[in-house]
Amino acid sequence: MQIGEGAIRTIISRLKDAGLIKTEKAGCLLTEKGMRIWKEYLTVFKKTEMEKNELTPAEHNFAILIRSHGEHVRSGMEQRDAAIMMGAKSVTTMVLRNKRLAIPSVSNDVANDFPEAAKQTITLLNPQENDAVVICGASDLKKAEYGALAAAWTLLD
Repeated sequence: MQIGEGAIRTIISRLKDAGLIKTEKAGCLLTEKGMRIWKEYLTVFKKTEMEKNELTPAEHNFAILIRSHGEHVRSGMEQRDAAIMMGAKSVTTMVLRNKRLAIPSVSNDVANDFPEAAKQTITLLNPQENDAVVICGASDLKKAEYGALAAAWTLLD
């Protein structure tokens, strides 16, 4: 997936407006706020491809674990909306609560209701209490990854 010049300008403008980057003749540099968020990203996110299962019917699936941010998950709609805007076709948001993976308004026990999805999630991401997991499916892997990243960002402070 290639990003056009207009889209790049929009992204740069939004990053500047958010105070995450500054532009100079030499290029773009992270601000102090941008560097703080980047460091948080490195400690908070864990990413991986995921195979098809009961919850991920798309040909290409990508999962992101967001460490210690499960309390930010409400209904999962915010994550769905962000991922769909980036080209994802399917989105599932889970939280590990009381030693069980749960999907808000769908399942309080993913291991029981969706055993293959739970097995893959636990094996690939090793979630801990209060971790959130977003799994996105799309027609190609980059769209699935971008969707998962967009969804994950909705969970950061």
